[in-house]
Amino acid sequence: MANQLLKGKKGIIFGALDERSIAWKTALAAVAEGAEIVLTNAPIALRMGKINELAKLCNCQVIPADATSMADVDALMQKSMEIFGGKFDFILHSIGMSPNVRKAIPYTDTSYENFLKTVDISALSFHRVLQSAMKNDVLNEWGSVLALSYIAAQRTFPGYNDMADTKALLESIARSFGYYYGFAKKVRVNTISQSPTVTTAGSGVSGFDVFLDYAEKMSPLGNASAEDCANYCIMFFSDYTRMVTMQNLFHDGGFSNTGVSSLLFEELYKNVNE
Repeated sequence: MANQLLKGKKGIIFGALDERSIAWKTALAAVAEGAEIVLTNAPIALRMGKINELAKLCNCQVIPADATSMADVDALMQKSMEIFGGKFDFILHSIGMSPNVRKAIPYTDTSYENFLKTVDISALSFHRVLQSAMKNDVLNEWGSVLALSYIAAQRTFPGYNDMADTKALLESIARSFGYYYGFAKKVRVNTISQSPTVTTAGSGVSGFDVFLDYAEKMSPLGNASAEDCANYCIMFFSDYTRMVTMQNLFHDGGFSNTGVSSLLFEELYKNVNE
């Protein structure tokens, strides 16, 4: 049941592709909580996905923008201010893509050309968004900027490939830019490290089903769903978290602090005996 936590607030949601996307569910939750939003994604993603359907559900506009283009990001910020009639309050960065993952190129045989694209799309885009937002002074004081991450930034997960290095950079950018943005404009910048989630992007990772099952058995509360993540994002867009910044916040059912679960141990023990 919505509580109007975001009544009067406005923001941009990057990266909604289809109904499995965390960004898609966050957009719906934000509107249900009283927010006014703008949706954006790369032109190719707009053609591949269903974002126009989401725009109808949210009664909002879609602005195409390539997050690897500073000109596109600047234009997005300025156009959003025109739509909102002034500054706004939150941004969700839900962008990630690795050509090495898509082409099943092993981490140890990486294509550095692909690797640079991964970094540009999945991490430097976050820096561009923050730089443009600050330069164009688009966010109100106590605004909130979030990016989605994964625990592979801290631990090795075979198959996550160069996305792991890129997520580590993403989290570092949040800390570094959060320092400057906080002092300059009282804007907070955080990342959310989500459970493995069945999305179009996540499902492309080699061995994803194994990741999903393993995390479910390791986490005391089980894997956090995309809907749960959307609700967590709403809390960080709200005024209830106005003093939280420069953090990487684990939203993973307890996975990040569990060494081994009895459920997983019993399954391994059973397999060994068999």
